[in-house]
Amino acid sequence: MMSSHSVLQETYDGSPITGLLNSVPSLLLCEMMAAAGYDYVILDMEHTLQTETDIARAIELCHHAGIEPWVRVPDADVKRIGRLLDHGADAIVLPQCRNLSSVRRALAATHFPPHGTRGITGGRVTRFGALPLNDYVERVNQRPFLIVMIETQDAYNLLPDIVDLPGIAAILEGAVDLALDLGLGPDPFHPKTVRMIQKMADMCDAARVPFIANPRDQAQRHYWAERNHPFLLAGEDRGLLVRALKTHRSSLTQEASSTSL
Repeated sequence: MMSSHSVLQETYDGSPITGLLNSVPSLLLCEMMAAAGYDYVILDMEHTLQTETDIARAIELCHHAGIEPWVRVPDADVKRIGRLLDHGADAIVLPQCRNLSSVRRALAATHFPPHGTRGITGGRVTRFGALPLNDYVERVNQRPFLIVMIETQDAYNLLPDIVDLPGIAAILEGAVDLALDLGLGPDPFHPKTVRMIQKMADMCDAARVPFIANPRDQAQRHYWAERNHPFLLAGEDRGLLVRALKTHRSSLTQEASSTSL
């Protein structure tokens, strides 16, 4: 069922809150992320062909394994957002934001009237009736669920208005898509892209809205550590797996070459 709070709402004790983007559909992989100590996993529906049934199974496993399941949706589909929350998603990640109306629509879909437009149901989220509906509605309406990705110039321009909306859980940077949108190519290290990411964090800090950074090299990791920034995305499982496999193979082949000399 839905947790009564989110890792984004926990008191920062000096240990970063870390997560991974899950692009390799695998229940076992999600369980491994939990075992490795990650706090959250973003289950992706934007770039993968997973069904809502697939995601529902992953959400259930994540809860059992002790890692928060967040879901990146393709768009601000109100009914889809409601179904994902009904199945226990701890956050909804909204990508490719280009206007404030889509953010408002998605935000309303995460809460019940009078704060939103979400429809009520029972099931897992109320422990099949063990939690009274009135208590469940109150709990949901007191907690933020929507995480907005800033990965376009339009979204960046709207950021002051987005963080001012009541109920925004966090802002997540999308440096590669942002660089593409700026006409810089898929370059998250371009100085303009880096400056905009840092300004995003400044705006979020001023509004007291969590900002999730995705450091991609040692210099960026050092920057966020110096800033004492608590919320980090550790990249995507697909890239991490390939790099780990390449490194392991390289170490084996180097060892074999050295012993044959």
